[in-house]
Amino acid sequence: MSLRSNRVGEQMKKELGEIIGRKIKDPRVGFVTVTDVHVTGDLQQATVYISVLGNEEQREDTLRGLAKAKGFIRSEIGQRIRLRKTPEITFEFDESIDYGNRIETLLHQIQDDGQSKDKE
Repeated sequence: MSLRSNRVGEQMKKELGEIIGRKIKDPRVGFVTVTDVHVTGDLQQATVYISVLGNEEQREDTLRGLAKAKGFIRSEIGQRIRLRKTPEITFEFDESIDYGNRIETLLHQIQDDGQSKDKE
């Protein structure tokens, strides 16, 4: 990604966090954290990576709620960030947090197994 698309992505990340947290009144949208935004080089599309607190059903409901509010979110972004054309937004779950938690759990299990073998 180019320097400009990186800057636009970071600005969108900041603005999206505020929009989702304060402006969206949909009850399906729970506690959402915007973890990253990838903007294409031509600034036409943006993939927003989110992390949601809750179980799988709540995560899916949140994704549906955000998809329903996509037009509103895009218009808010357009007002806040001065671009010729506001990027088309798609939302995806950020699996890296779950992946990191899984690795951490495995490392703790290995450490605990090693300590229990040392005691024997």
